[in-house]
Amino acid sequence: MLTLLASFEQNPFSAWMRGSPSLLAFPFILYLHTLGLAMLAGINVGLHFWLLARKAVPSFDLKGIYRVMWLGFGVNLVSGLTLLAAYPAKALTNWVFFAKLTLVVVALWVLERLKGELAVAEGASTRELSLRARRLALLLLLVWAGTILAGRYLAYTHHILF
Repeated sequence: MLTLLASFEQNPFSAWMRGSPSLLAFPFILYLHTLGLAMLAGINVGLHFWLLARKAVPSFDLKGIYRVMWLGFGVNLVSGLTLLAAYPAKALTNWVFFAKLTLVVVALWVLERLKGELAVAEGASTRELSLRARRLALLLLLVWAGTILAGRYLAYTHHILF
């Protein structure tokens, strides 16, 4: 397995990502990953703090907010795969990387559950947020915090770096 990862890490694109002095290489991709994180997790955190503070379904349409979140996910997916190409052995041999990916999947799944709860509440006579929706919002805050923490730990917890 390590031989395969080492050979993949030596392909021209991976070597360029790691070694290029160009700001369009690793630094720019890392910037895009941070921008995607702000669009996805940042907006999620802001919205869910708002939901927990107000305890009511927003009176404005959330469709545009969800589109920005999914755009952020797309930016993170592409930039994350590009960052992975730069250091595959570093990431794919680190349990923290897999914890981060798992937390992202859990967050997106919970977000879809909460989105359904908000849609049900929009159709109800009262716009009060249900206990289930508040719990999902709180869970999302915790999961995004864990995701961000795991992402930051990736830089410091690797065991293999070719």
